[in-house]
Amino acid sequence: MSDTNSTGSTGQVQRFAGPKGVPDYVPPTSAAFHAVRSTFEEVIHKSGYGHIELPVFEETALFARGVGESTDVVSKEMYTFEDRGGRSVTLRPEGTAGVMRSVIEHNLDRGQLPVKLTYSGPFFRYERPQAGRYRQLQQVGVEAIGVDDPALDAEVVALADRCYRALGLSGFRLELSTLGDETCRPQYRATLQDFLFSLPLDEETRRRAEINPLRVLDDKRPEVREMMADAPLMPDHLSDSAREHFETVTGTLDDMGVQYTLNPRLVRGLDYYTKTCFEFVHDGLGAQSGIGGGGRYDGLMAQLGGQDLSGIGFGLGVDRTVLALEAEGISPTTGRRVDVYGVPMGADAKRRMAVVVDRLRRAGVSVDMSYGDRGLKGAMKGADRAGALLALVLGESELANGTVVVRDLATREQHEVALEDVEQAVAKALAQG
Repeated sequence: MSDTNSTGSTGQVQRFAGPKGVPDYVPPTSAAFHAVRSTFEEVIHKSGYGHIELPVFEETALFARGVGESTDVVSKEMYTFEDRGGRSVTLRPEGTAGVMRSVIEHNLDRGQLPVKLTYSGPFFRYERPQAGRYRQLQQVGVEAIGVDDPALDAEVVALADRCYRALGLSGFRLELSTLGDETCRPQYRATLQDFLFSLPLDEETRRRAEINPLRVLDDKRPEVREMMADAPLMPDHLSDSAREHFETVTGTLDDMGVQYTLNPRLVRGLDYYTKTCFEFVHDGLGAQSGIGGGGRYDGLMAQLGGQDLSGIGFGLGVDRTVLALEAEGISPTTGRRVDVYGVPMGADAKRRMAVVVDRLRRAGVSVDMSYGDRGLKGAMKGADRAGALLALVLGESELANGTVVVRDLATREQHEVALEDVEQAVAKALAQG
């Protein structure tokens, strides 16, 4: 990860680069990342979801059992290591298993149901880095646990849709399907396996078909997709109860005005999904077109040692959403770092300006100031780079008079106000602008 050796004969000091496939978000592009994550969180909290903070690593067995050993996530992509106590731990590759573990451990499922939780942060998968697909990926997720109600499915799907629309995104589509339930899934699994075992599959794919045949439907290789063209599909093998559940979900989404496309081949990449599953796709991202998705996971809690309660959730990719916004030419930010920028001329003015800046911040104004010994021209460039609307210029004459110049950086109009009245003057100028 370093691009030179440590100090050599030339005395050159070692420089370091970030890990491969792990993006840095630095200004000004970090503002878009922050805006996406903040918007998602704001929309979600308005729907009654409480915040949960998860450990970055867990026991490896939690993900092997909860996510599924047949998945690429578990078999190929997890960052697993042994800690100093000899325990196998794994950097979290996804959020649902950790949330479920926490709900069980802290008895959250013993209170009012559903338990509605939201989380955000980095997740880790060792895969080939490419645009929008990183080894440290950022997600915002929700889980609604404890109630098997198709109306709750519709709420979660609609909530994800609303998160994207709150950013102004429109060029995405919602793909929706069902993976059936215990009343029809076993029979469909046997039917699908009969079909798969009649194909000339390679050894690894055949082994996957034995563990979880639905995962083969998710295979992206062209030769496998061609063989799967006539594969039996889950929506054609639903029981009456599973069909009724899915029809209620789609009917409720119709009533809400949420647009979707039925995709009978949709298979999410984790083993715990049942019934409703969904994915948001944006074609402006090329091959890595998924920007988020989720589904119901009945049976997962019992599998992890808790009550036999159902749940549904989603994970929205912050990184990929930023790319989707760029593809549509949408900026989720104003490009403004602060509204007001202080420009002091001289040491005495700088001390007084520091007090003015502190007063404005206490009043709720976003403000920064020039530091160092920059002249007026250089300080005003700093104000422009900050995207400020107003500059406060304080020189020797203003300091002697107890005033400060308030300059509108758009119109270049300016006027002096008394230093004791600066909060009111700034508030008035910003309201007019």
